[in-house]
Amino acid sequence: MNIQSIESLMANVSEILMAPVLLVIFVLFIYAFFALGHFISQYLARKQGRSEYQQQFKQNNAYQVAGYTIHNFFVKNPDASEDELEVFALKKLEKLRIITRIAPMLGLIATMIPMGPALKALSDGNIQGISENLIVAFAAVIWGLVISTLTFWPASVKKRWFADELINIRKFRGE
Repeated sequence: MNIQSIESLMANVSEILMAPVLLVIFVLFIYAFFALGHFISQYLARKQGRSEYQQQFKQNNAYQVAGYTIHNFFVKNPDASEDELEVFALKKLEKLRIITRIAPMLGLIATMIPMGPALKALSDGNIQGISENLIVAFAAVIWGLVISTLTFWPASVKKRWFADELINIRKFRGE
């Protein structure tokens, strides 16, 4: 197998990957809005239940409060170790954090795949071929960055919320 056939094989496989990558980017885009809506809902629930959440620590009586994910897990599992609580918190953040990281990567992949055909069109003097491929390339990276933007903020805020809840659980336990 010579170098030229390997290059040709890699180019063909890359072109085959374009449709699945674009599909995944589209699905992640929809999920990002779902996650943002869930985040806003949780924010409103936390805001509404904040005084109730703070009051129970004064009364030394833990019970579930809407929007406080780690705290509610602790109430259901009072014997859970600190490590188990931290793993639960990481698990709840995992999907958002992964999407925040892979969306730009997928956007970059979907940007680079059409660059080969665009360069080929350039060498052939086909201006329309260049523009068609560049439109797809730049749109894909923009979508990837938008997805990452929509999921980064909720992931960061939830991380802080969960850390606060873990600190309050330690205080509640008297640790």
